[in-house]
Amino acid sequence: MTVSQTDTDTEMKYGERQIEAGELITFPNPRVGRRYTINITLPEFTCKCPFSGYPDFATIYVSYIPDDRVVELKAIKLYINSYRDRCISHEEAANQILDDLVAASDPLELKVKADFSPRGNVHTVIEVEHKK
Repeated sequence: MTVSQTDTDTEMKYGERQIEAGELITFPNPRVGRRYTINITLPEFTCKCPFSGYPDFATIYVSYIPDDRVVELKAIKLYINSYRDRCISHEEAANQILDDLVAASDPLELKVKADFSPRGNVHTVIEVEHKK
């Protein structure tokens, strides 16, 4: 059986374009000087194992105390989705997410917890943090 592709099948979809172009956008903290915590849960994180190419799934928990900048939520969603086809270890993914969020927003404190779904009877949780 032969499957034909139309031009629209090979074009990048608008969501794919947004993910590819995505950057961590920030905006001014509306309460500079007040310590408060922002908690974000990202339950649909995916990446690929750098050794097997098998998909890995995780829930990413981000908790931070902003300083001058706050990360825009849609930007985080697009940024996290950019990992979907990336071959990256659990440890590197958690550390890279932390590094990128710190670089974008320069928070007072930031923690990333990457809770990976069990695969092959192994459950991995990576926790990394930054303090100014």
